Parts: sequence; C-alpha cells; structure tokens
Amino acid sequence: MKIFVAGATGAIGQQLVPQLVQAGHQVHGMTHSAAKEQLVRELGAEPVLADALNADQVAEAVGRVQPDVIVHQLTSIGPLDFRHFDRGFAMTNRLRTEGTDHLLSAGQAIGVKRFVAQSFFAAYERVGGPVKTEDDSFGVGPAKEMRQTVAAICHVEERVLAATWTEGIVLRYGGFYGPGTSLGPDGEQTEAVRGRKFPVVGNGAGVWSFIHIADAAEATVAAIDHGRGGVYNVVDDEPAQVAEWLPVLARTLGAKKPMHVPRFVARLLTGEIGAVMMTELRGASNAKAKRELGWSPSHPTWREGFAGLTTPHPVGQEVR
Repeated sequence: MKIFVAGATGAIGQQLVPQLVQAGHQVHGMTHSAAKEQLVRELGAEPVLADALNADQVAEAVGRVQPDVIVHQLTSIGPLDFRHFDRGFAMTNRLRTEGTDHLLSAGQAIGVKRFVAQSFFAAYERVGGPVKTEDDSFGVGPAKEMRQTVAAICHVEERVLAATWTEGIVLRYGGFYGPGTSLGPDGEQTEAVRGRKFPVVGNGAGVWSFIHIADAAEATVAAIDHGRGGVYNVVDDEPAQVAEWLPVLARTLGAKKPMHVPRFVARLLTGEIGAVMMTELRGASNAKAKRELGWSPSHPTWREGFAGLTTPHPVGQEVR
C-alpha cells in the first residue's frame, strides 16, 4: 500500500517508517522542515515537504501522493513542566486540532481508505477499576493544567471516528520510553529520576501503562494492515502503580531511591496534574489490540524494557 506518514521524523515516526518500508509498503513521509528531508530518505521514505498547519499545503501534498492510508503522528512537545502542562503542549494541541482537520479534509478529497491517528491512554476517567479498556470513557474533569491537552486528544478521536468515508483507527499509546523519547537513555524524565527529582507522591497509587517506542511502531504497522476501525490501546502487558515502577526504574538506572512527598506538597510544586498522575491515573488493557491486530509487544513489560535505558542512544524529538 501507499502510506502517507505525517510526523515521519518524530520519535515514533523514525521507528515506524523503516518498519513500514520493510513490510513492503511505499512510504511518503511528511516533514515541515527542508533540513529533515534527507532524514526521511535515510529512513527509507520519499520526503514530502508541507506545514501541517497550512491547509493548502497539506491538501496539495496528499493530493500529489494519492495514498491509500494516512498515518497521523504529528506532535511537537516542549520541555515538560507540570505546572504549565498545556503550555508545553500548545503546538502539539494545534497539530491535534487544526492538523487533524487538515489531514482529514485532504484524505476525504482523495478518498483515502484508512486513517490512523495517535492518541494517549492517560485521559481515561479516574474512577472505577485500575485498568481501563477501549469501552471505558475519558474523564470529564481532567486536571486543570492539562484541560487543553485532553480536549485536543478528544478532538482527534472524535473527528477520526466520525469520518464515515474512511476506516478511522485511533491508537491510544501508553507512555513512550526508549530512544528519542523523554524516557530514553538520556531523556528528560530519565535524568529527573537519576537526579531524584521525580518523587513518589502520596501513596503512589496512580497506574501507568508504558510502551516501548519500537513496540508502538510495530502495533501501528499491525493496525494499518489488520485494524478494523475504532480504538485500540497500545500498551504493554503490565500496568503498574507509580510506587512499584518508579523505584525499579531508579534502581535500574543506578540512581538513589526516589523521594516520597505528600500529595499536598506535590500540588504546591506541580499543580493538580502532578498529584493526579501520581495518585489517581488509570492504566489500560492491551487485550483488544493483541486479539484483533495479532500483535504482542516485544517488550512485554516495562521491567525488562527499562533495562535498555542504560544503553546510550541518539536522542531525537517528536516534531512535525
């Protein structure tokens, strides 16, 4: 198939494009930077230069390529600051709203057969059991520091799933780790753990679901080839509480044991979002993705996957 990847030079794009090429697909990778066209070629794809926030450029690019599938992996994430979370995701939120609409419009104009888009597991409602399935709802009251970010994620999902003219597929990825991510060998979160700046908050009962960046790409290929439309959680086999996984990560990195801070202190330092993510977050089940996509993560749990974080890798960024 002919596949158009928007966000081809991002962390997941750099994993996804070579896997699609290896699977025999003809891949066109969109980037807004002429300086990154050579990187797209090195990944095995034909570069397409277009700004995702420019509707005319996107329409022209998609119309010229005439793909069977559009894959939306557009992000541009700034430094992580919990107190100003939406500020760090401002450009990504535009890419998930305006960029999504431009890609969908361009895809509809040529009758693209399948549209696959990136979402995130952490918006699930924070009530009920600790692990959510695709049938569970997103919460109606996200932490105030990330309301715009959650709204943008919901926009992606609603628009893609409402596109009756194509087969819309939404992938709710777990927290990325591995090369090119903030939880990579030299990533921002990794360094915070090494420096004891990533504490366990309160009871540390927030449940996180992780996915190695290479496994996320493999699941995306499987969704392109076998997805039936709808939503899939793309996470590993072991959702875990912060109080469990964070000390293991610190030990793996050779760092001191994480500090513990009361929830009220975390709220003062990081705002509501830090307390929520560390104490209330719900994880996600990958049963549907394994069943329908024929996919299983090569890193079944974060326990073995984190071991690879001690090996240096070049650090990239998720960019459009």
